[in-house]
Amino acid sequence: MELYGQKNRSIPQKVIIHILEILFLLLSYWILFLKGGIHNAANGTGRRLIIFLFNIIIFFRLAFMMFYLLKRKIPWEESISVPFAFALYYIGFTLFVLPVNRPINWIDYFAIWIFVEGCFLNTASELLRDIWKKKSDNKGRIYTLGFFKYSMHINYFGDLLWVIAYALITRNWYSAAIPVFLFCFFVFFNIPKLDKYLKQKYGKDFDNYARQTKKFIPFIY
Repeated sequence: MELYGQKNRSIPQKVIIHILEILFLLLSYWILFLKGGIHNAANGTGRRLIIFLFNIIIFFRLAFMMFYLLKRKIPWEESISVPFAFALYYIGFTLFVLPVNRPINWIDYFAIWIFVEGCFLNTASELLRDIWKKKSDNKGRIYTLGFFKYSMHINYFGDLLWVIAYALITRNWYSAAIPVFLFCFFVFFNIPKLDKYLKQKYGKDFDNYARQTKKFIPFIY
């Protein structure tokens, strides 16, 4: 499934994605607060409220990205795979938090801070790049400014941060599997695939950028 290099608004695919996302949100609400989790849910309403609030924020961030920032074509296969990938967050973390009954403390506030930072890094980096690319003088040039000075894929690093925040809020060791899976997906699949496309498109400019900039985690990797 080729994801890069083809421009298209893909409105039907985006609508399908968001219909499925809404269904997963409703399912998450049912499990967290209604009869869906009545036999397993501990008395941890505050923690479950945070998870559901995270779900709502991620839903609206995805909508903003899809309908405003995303310019490439969305294949029909992706219109199905993306919502089910996000079900890992909406439903996976929902299920992991159910049996947990711990009071909110500094770890949870730290997780909320990581969530905010991750969302900001992802959205702000993408938005600044979009503004830069709309200027005619920058046509055909690779964007290496803003947050992308610190990581070639700083937007993905932002995604990893807010997923880690979800896992911390659940206080369930099993939930660590989701950010670990996401890290591996970025490092071993998505980033190499995108780098190959960028190398073909920008040539030596990409090579120079890659030599001077960390690939994923700022200051580390």
